[in-house]
This record gives sequence, structure tokens and C-alpha cells, in this order.
Amino acid sequence: MAKVTWKPGTLLNPVPPALISCAHGGKDNLITIAWTGILNTEPAKTYISVRPERYSYQMIKESGEFVINLPSQHIIRSIDFCGVRSGKDVDKFNACRLTREKATQVNCPMVAESPVSIECRVTDVIPLGTHHMFMADIVAVNIDERYIDERGKFHVEKCALAAYAHGQYFALGKKIGSFGYSVKKKKK
Repeated sequence: MAKVTWKPGTLLNPVPPALISCAHGGKDNLITIAWTGILNTEPAKTYISVRPERYSYQMIKESGEFVINLPSQHIIRSIDFCGVRSGKDVDKFNACRLTREKATQVNCPMVAESPVSIECRVTDVIPLGTHHMFMADIVAVNIDERYIDERGKFHVEKCALAAYAHGQYFALGKKIGSFGYSVKKKKK
């Protein structure tokens, strides 16, 4: 099967359509970011890449904090709205009927409707071109208790998380394996 070669682009997909909450100077905002991921395990580090002209950029730069809220399929319209409307013009929490929830380690709100909220403190800002990357330490991870069983196991498969790929939103599907299953010995 032949492959068609395209020019360099952003086709590493899927990614989470992360709903970033931020606050500074008595104001807060939500911005949808697809350019995010994990940078390191110990210490736990992540990043988001934001265009400097975005309303949230200055809030994050000045406060040095943000929360990555991983969205479920149930709030995907709100995720899209927060990516195409500016916080300069509208209070996105109110417009989307999303609930501000107090974070445990940072001074910006979490989104209550999000099953996972990751609190972050910026360590570096790296200009990359169209976007600047905010590298950050993960200072707390908050998981909706409905997705944690009595043994403390997190059941991510029950969260109905959403994914974003090539300009479209998707519902994450069924589990097809787990880390190391290809070499795991079969039980007798």
C-alpha cells in the first residue's frame, strides 16, 4: 500500500481537546487547547502551547498557573465553544453553564463537569513560533470520585473522554489492550 507525502503539519492525532482554566487579576477564563501532553514522569511535568494573542495567554503568563480539565463527551459543545469564542467578549463559564470548582493547589478554578482536572504551575515559557509552550509541574490531579472504585482504582474507561483529531471531535471507544499485554504470560 502506497502512502501520500504531505508537507510538515500537525497530524499527530488524536489529542485531548483539553479545557484549560486560568485566572489572574480577579478574572478567570476557559480556553480549549489541543497542543498538550506529558513531558516527564518524575517530576510530573506537562505543557500547553498557546498563541500569544489569545486572551488566556497573558493570564497564564502572569499567574504562572493553569488547570488542564479533560472533557467528557457530554460537554463537547462547550469545549468547542471555548475554543472559538474569546474570554474578552464572554464569560465562558456562564455561557456554557459550567461550574467553577476550587482547586486544591492553584488559584484558578477547575471545571466541575470535567472528570479529570490537573493543576499545573508554570516553570518555563518557550517561544516556538505561532505558539509559546508553557512547561509546567503537575502539582495535583483531581478525579471525580464516581470513577474510582473501592480499592482506589481509577476507571478511565467510564469517564467518556473525548478526543480531537484533524479538526473533528471523537468519542473514545472500547478498550483493545493494556500496557504490556503483548508479552504477558497467559493464566493456566
